[in-house]
Amino acid sequence: MREYRLAEGEAKFAKLIWDNEPVGSMQLVKLSEMQLGWKKSTTYTVLKKLCDRGLFQNADAVVTSLVTQEEFASGKSRQFVEESFDGSLPKFLTAFIGKQKLTDSEVEELKNLIDYYRE
Repeated sequence: MREYRLAEGEAKFAKLIWDNEPVGSMQLVKLSEMQLGWKKSTTYTVLKKLCDRGLFQNADAVVTSLVTQEEFASGKSRQFVEESFDGSLPKFLTAFIGKQKLTDSEVEELKNLIDYYRE
């Protein structure tokens, strides 16, 4: 199972790639310097780390994602529910909603989602 965790700097760097891909590695170095204040060596170190983790690839000096930003966010959410609520979506929703009341439209939207994803 892929781990969907990024340190703060890694997350900013990943977003930089997602926002600009496909991006040449030298252009990525320039973007990292301008937006993150990173040196070339830091950029390549973090890029290698994220490539080794299977999030991105650097082929022929062009960096692209192997996992989209949406796929990453979805996996991170699933991982959070698994770790924090023993994988129970009802437990998560109960904790998330808390004592607030749902509007009729929110209830309807949730019912529609349940019907859509029901086996």
